[in-house]
Amino acid sequence: MATLVQAVRMALHYGEEHLGVTDIFGEDVGPPLGGVFTATQGLRTAWNSPLDERGIIGAAMGIAYAGGRPVAEIQFCDYAFNCIDLLKVAGNQRWSGAGQYEMPIVVMTPNGAGIHGSLYHSHSFESWASRLPGWKIVMPSNAIDAHGLMLSAIADPNPVLYLLPKALLRVKSEEKLPGEPEDERTLSEMIDAPVGAARASWTPRWPDIVPRFIPLGQARVAREGTDVTVVSYGRTLHLCLKAADRLAQEQGASVEVIDLRTIFPYDWATIRASVAKTGRFLVVNEDTEVTNFGEHLLRRVIEDAFYDLIARPRALMGKHVPGIGLNEVYENHSVPQLHHVQEALRDLIAETA
Repeated sequence: MATLVQAVRMALHYGEEHLGVTDIFGEDVGPPLGGVFTATQGLRTAWNSPLDERGIIGAAMGIAYAGGRPVAEIQFCDYAFNCIDLLKVAGNQRWSGAGQYEMPIVVMTPNGAGIHGSLYHSHSFESWASRLPGWKIVMPSNAIDAHGLMLSAIADPNPVLYLLPKALLRVKSEEKLPGEPEDERTLSEMIDAPVGAARASWTPRWPDIVPRFIPLGQARVAREGTDVTVVSYGRTLHLCLKAADRLAQEQGASVEVIDLRTIFPYDWATIRASVAKTGRFLVVNEDTEVTNFGEHLLRRVIEDAFYDLIARPRALMGKHVPGIGLNEVYENHSVPQLHHVQEALRDLIAETA
């Protein structure tokens, strides 16, 4: 089974061969490294940029204006703050040009905690990104979705920010991509660059993957339930699924878990239908809790689904602290962990408005 990062890499390969991707670039994105997390190993159009996030976004916009279709990488989302003004400009180009000028750029960047990366490698950027009108924002939680969402991001005429959940990059899929080899070791031998001197002469052997696009703006009901609705994405989606399983075993609770998949546009219809069914709502993510995107969903549930609620809706988010410490204890106390999700669900199920 492909890992999430392998699935992204195969989608990028399909993009450069079939969807018109002209450039894949960023800091250490080209050979020999192929990206810090190996997302760009072996790609034909990959090249290394200077260590300059503003230059990366500016170059991507220029390539797009010239008729290209680039995929650019910011090495960690923490460094997107260096170029937030250019991200704003990229987001308003189609709007200000009345749709006459497309901006088909994908900016991918690792996001979130989970690898003990300390202050400058642990931030979550989706709440900031949700305040950049004109951008579509993606956050997968598994390899199959990562592949299909990347294909849709590449094909989209708008700028798309593709947030890679760092903690899940090496997690294997539970199902195979269409066309993926039966043996995961075979897949690794085909597309993972060897370590050492052999890397210099290595070329990948890409499997004949059948594309399966996942539309942007379409959530996935990861677990059906009737007692409470939980909305999440990325790393915390898996915590929600584990918590749902434990509560089912402990007290027979039926928890519906929705994987949002895209922060914007988001699938309000799926959320609304679920809340109407369960009457309870919890949103979980690891971004800091003040002006968090989850607060927007909370507000919309209160405004649009108030009379369906049988308990006050909740949000479980990261602590509002300047950074996340390198120490594992600090990190675990800064962002939601499994026991936090379980506690929030127990309290919500026990409460009746």
